[in-house]
Amino acid sequence: MGESDPRDDDSELFRQAVGPVRPVEAPPLPPTAPKPRPRARMAEQDEAAAASEFRLALDEQLLGAGDVLSHRDERLPPAVFQRLKRGELSAQDELDLHGLDARQAQSLLRAFLADARKHGVGCVRIIHGKGRGAAELDSSGAPLLKNMVDRVLRQRADVLGFHSAPPAQGGTGAVVVVLAKR
Repeated sequence: MGESDPRDDDSELFRQAVGPVRPVEAPPLPPTAPKPRPRARMAEQDEAAAASEFRLALDEQLLGAGDVLSHRDERLPPAVFQRLKRGELSAQDELDLHGLDARQAQSLLRAFLADARKHGVGCVRIIHGKGRGAAELDSSGAPLLKNMVDRVLRQRADVLGFHSAPPAQGGTGAVVVVLAKR
């Protein structure tokens, strides 16, 4: 005789009590972390190389307080450089480094130039002072900030040229810089 399994009866009773079923949707996946912003690795490497060269350039001839800062990259047309030397280009922004030590000044100068380039500024003036005070001179008697500004500007790819400012704008205590367009 065919006895039925009591478990089958329980399963059938359960199905009748519950009714029709549908599969439950899987919960949504948690959000993933955002991808990191891209970095300008070549620019970072250039900055690191420039800083390294700055430290190694101690054997170069140092500029004196009255010496003129002047440099022209081949990308800057000679006519524009002549206008720069005559003081005919007006600075759109200015940075004053007076009272800072060389490390602070270098950091601030690099940030200032990067910001100027980012905002499309083409010509800036940097006031470094003539370096006549004892605190502004290195052990050989050369002006610290003036020589630091000269080295940093010569090493930057975004600097097309620079020349000491005209006497009315600071003379040999300031430099006017032409920057490459972004």
